[in-house]
Amino acid sequence: MSRFWSDIVHTLTPYVPGEQPQLAHPIKLNTNENPYPPSPRVVEAIRRELGEDGASLRKYPDPTARALREAVAKHHGLRIEQVFAGNGSDEVLAHAFQALLKHDKPIRFPDITYSFYPVYAQLYGVAYQTVPLNADFAIDVDDYRASSGAVLLPNPNAPTGRALPLPEIEVLLKANPDAPVIIDEAYVDFGAESAVTLIDQYLNLLVVQTTSKARSLAGMRIGFAFGDPALIDALTRVKDSFNSYPLDRLAQVGAFASYEDRAWFEESCAKVVANREKLAAELKALGFDVVPSATNFVFAKHPAHDAATLAAALKSKQIFVRHFKLPRIDQHLRISIGTPDACDALVATLKEIIA
Repeated sequence: MSRFWSDIVHTLTPYVPGEQPQLAHPIKLNTNENPYPPSPRVVEAIRRELGEDGASLRKYPDPTARALREAVAKHHGLRIEQVFAGNGSDEVLAHAFQALLKHDKPIRFPDITYSFYPVYAQLYGVAYQTVPLNADFAIDVDDYRASSGAVLLPNPNAPTGRALPLPEIEVLLKANPDAPVIIDEAYVDFGAESAVTLIDQYLNLLVVQTTSKARSLAGMRIGFAFGDPALIDALTRVKDSFNSYPLDRLAQVGAFASYEDRAWFEESCAKVVANREKLAAELKALGFDVVPSATNFVFAKHPAHDAATLAAALKSKQIFVRHFKLPRIDQHLRISIGTPDACDALVATLKEIIA
């Protein structure tokens, strides 16, 4: 019944998420989920909030998520007015497109990056330019030096996995003093340096993070933005004009408990990093070219085997990885880091396929 659609709907090309296989025991290495569970404190906090009869759910949650924002601010050494909370970093980014990125000059982001960026730009009528990564799939900040429109960069980048060192982020900020610079740090906890430490120095910096990856809370949809209070106020104005109760009660108490358990968080990240380094070495031993990664995935290609064919062969064995049919990367596979057993199964199966 497309005759009832608004004009904008006809022009949209929606984001396509990774496949969610409906199988009993798939080896799921295609959506960058953490293979380890969240802190036990998260589960206990949710149980306490529910109580025996779940009566707390009849009440609206705190619309400002104040307790959670205070905990996150303390974790990062910030003030509460520098913290914004939303339904996952995707919603936070959507608010940023509306509140901070819709200006006369086009925004700039890499040509190979998170594919939600052009979707949001299209949805909210934000002009954009893509800036090519270099031959090694790295972001060159010199390409963003000319002060023009706003800049949106993931650090580390996805799906390539490369990270920019903090001094280069600062070069970028100094080169663009009159435009917002948004650093999307969905994967920062797996080996990159966070730009949160630069917030007090640069009024144009907004850092976006999520609990979906390192904190194993992808199923709860909790994200944050950090920046100067004026930037946070802009996001809040959009939020309160759209959905003044974004985070439910269970999400707020669960995320609060996650930030209380620093030891569990650090141990989980360390295990993922160890698994990543082992998997990267084993893929290289099989002849794969592996892009250096600071994330919970690796980006790799085999010079003698077509990537789509490899992905299909793995899928036939109920092992799921991500393949993008896009220019420059159509011969690469993005492989999420799983448990040691899952990674071992992947490598063993690849050996069979390649042989």
